[in-house]
Amino acid sequence: MKQAVILAGGKGTRLAVRLDGRPKPLVEVCGEPLLGRQLRALADQGIEDVLLLVNHRAKDIDEFVATATANVPLRVALRDDGDTPLGTAGALFAAIDDLDDEFLLVYGDTLFDIDVAAMLEHHRVHLADVTLLVHPNDHPADSDLIELDDADRVVAMHGYPHADGVDYDNLVNAAFYVCRRKGLGRLLETGRPQDLAKDHLPALLAAGARLFGYRSFEYIKDIGTPSRLELAEAHLKSGRVARARRSMPQHAVFVDRDGTLNELNGYISDPDQLCLIDGAGAAVARLNALEFRVIVTTNQPVIARGECDEAGMGRIHRRLQTLLGHHGAFVDLIQYCPHHPDAGFVGEVPTLKRKCECRKPGIALIEQAREILNVDLKKSWFIGDSTADIEAARRSGLRSILVQTGEGGADGKYPCHPDYVVADLAEAVSLIATGPLESRVGQSQEAVY
Repeated sequence: MKQAVILAGGKGTRLAVRLDGRPKPLVEVCGEPLLGRQLRALADQGIEDVLLLVNHRAKDIDEFVATATANVPLRVALRDDGDTPLGTAGALFAAIDDLDDEFLLVYGDTLFDIDVAAMLEHHRVHLADVTLLVHPNDHPADSDLIELDDADRVVAMHGYPHADGVDYDNLVNAAFYVCRRKGLGRLLETGRPQDLAKDHLPALLAAGARLFGYRSFEYIKDIGTPSRLELAEAHLKSGRVARARRSMPQHAVFVDRDGTLNELNGYISDPDQLCLIDGAGAAVARLNALEFRVIVTTNQPVIARGECDEAGMGRIHRRLQTLLGHHGAFVDLIQYCPHHPDAGFVGEVPTLKRKCECRKPGIALIEQAREILNVDLKKSWFIGDSTADIEAARRSGLRSILVQTGEGGADGKYPCHPDYVVADLAEAVSLIATGPLESRVGQSQEAVY
């Protein structure tokens, strides 16, 4: 894939205070026009041709490109549709004859640092018509959310505003796409502006097109308001943008679910049984702010017992994400083991009644997360309430924190030697954030990364 298309026609009304009369793509981000940063990022990812779809103050953009490309190995072409409002889908289809068979589609108001080759591989493996980059955020309630199946195929798109009382996976459309030109179909309607995310992609999905989601923790933010722009600038200055690269080892906190994140309430088989422990939502939000990848890792023998199926577990975890979202928090990955080694339960699932390596203290799920998120286990943590959690941490080289909620380590199934013992998840996160306190079990102290 050699071509990228940038939708750069926005006027930037909300950014007027930072534009000084310039078009939106030329807003300065840490002293450099955003478009310049985008062109450089695309060139670094092997893109050779860029098609800019513009209409507002196109002459200013053309003059900038003539200067900017002197130092960037890119061929840039502008397509100006004048002052006629076409919408993002309309602008794309107006340029359909200029598109390669396969191309990257980027919005002109996003700051991004994405491994395009990895996303393209995902796109091609799935023979997708369109691949959408998706990720969790801290405000899912007012975001367009994507529902994926186990193979990452898009099965539903839930535009904002959402229906009251409905739980969704916290997977947000980041407006960064790999597209197959022939897979885009035709523009549904002419004569009015058409939006790609709200109009055309849902219509493609309804028509049976192969839309897939690409889950990514990499950095992408829209800078369409002064506050968002200021946040992106702060992230650039602090190095947060670069630290989120796929190639950079990530620091993570593995968190047990029942008894650590939510109240211990028997074998939870229904979303209404799930209730966050006081302070847990804010604690996860704090980990998000500290740039830790948050990974929920839980044993769920309720599935093997036949009291809840995989679809039911999905509903429970959608409720968990909704409750965390109310606190401005999100998790990067949810993992669960559905197995149980002991038989004899009414309604049990025989194929799931077996010993496995994914049931804690087995570390198969931890190893899986390490590969998916490029986790540096030596600089990561496990927080849990059971001896199985602490033993899993020991076997995988994670530093461990035992919380006194839930089981509080009283299950007695395995020798329990946590690095630290604290009251609850909130105190565990404070320990990680500010530096380990004196160990309550006589373990050696280590620096926090």
